[in-house]
Amino acid sequence: METVLSGIRPTGNLHLGNYYGAVRSFVKMQYEYNCFFFIADWHSLTTHPTPENIQNSARTILAEYLACGLDPEKATIYVQSDVPETIELYLYLNMNTYIGELGRVTTFKEKARQQPDNVNAGLFTYPTLMAADILQHRATKVPVGKDQEQNMEMARKCARRFNNIYKTELFPEPQNFYFAKEAVKVPGLDGSGKMGKSDGNCIYLCDEPKVIRKKVMKAVTDLGPQTPNSPKPEVIQNLFNFMKIVSAEDTYNYFDEKWNDCTLRYGDMKKQLAEDVVAVIQPIQERINEFATNQQLLDNIARMGAEKARESAAATLREVRKIIGFRVY
Repeated sequence: METVLSGIRPTGNLHLGNYYGAVRSFVKMQYEYNCFFFIADWHSLTTHPTPENIQNSARTILAEYLACGLDPEKATIYVQSDVPETIELYLYLNMNTYIGELGRVTTFKEKARQQPDNVNAGLFTYPTLMAADILQHRATKVPVGKDQEQNMEMARKCARRFNNIYKTELFPEPQNFYFAKEAVKVPGLDGSGKMGKSDGNCIYLCDEPKVIRKKVMKAVTDLGPQTPNSPKPEVIQNLFNFMKIVSAEDTYNYFDEKWNDCTLRYGDMKKQLAEDVVAVIQPIQERINEFATNQQLLDNIARMGAEKARESAAATLREVRKIIGFRVY
């Protein structure tokens, strides 16, 4: 069975874009692959979070993952910092990675522009830590977005270079894994084509119904159709795309007909959309609250995941140490 690895930085709550775009696919994948899902708290250190934020965010993300359907009996779900083997492999990979290569990584340049007063070494070597996350489990597939493709190429380069230097075939070259038909792109409420944290256009899984209703009612619209059956402007098409994801088919068709005969009232459509979003999120929220209020359960799940992840990583590190020439413990 092929091994799949994916991580999420604990820098905020999951939103509907995460849920439809990746997490539901993860839920399906856990029955088809040997899956490792981790909360990347070491990666978050590039922005200097407080200790309290690290711990609380990790628990929050874990509760949300579980509420969305990830099963710790089916997949390995762990917190990155609970697997110290990652850092040892990170060191070895850094020894074979060159400054020029890291300096050309687009995500580093973007982050350096965003935080010019905090361009730290961890930010610079982010790709090799990501490579260590992947290669310690000898993962063959990694679900990624477009922004991570260059980092994935660095991970493949790390695997190839280690294999070439030490004349081994220890590391497979991990491949980008796209969800294809299983993932759904949720439009942003600002009229853009994608919901994202950095754009401030999200509905979070933790949002209360009154917050959801307020956000949806502020969704961007225009003046409305001028002639029957006219094409929908992009901001309106995005609103309909959102409704197609969360609403019943007959609801979508009803408002589509209203658009085509020029009788659509955006306020009515957004009120219905808000209630449909609430209906989708509320059962997830109930499960989130169940997990979030049971800290012992979360700690036990994280501990179980860490044990399985460490077993996998330790097996790889024993091979790495032997290949390089270090004592094997």
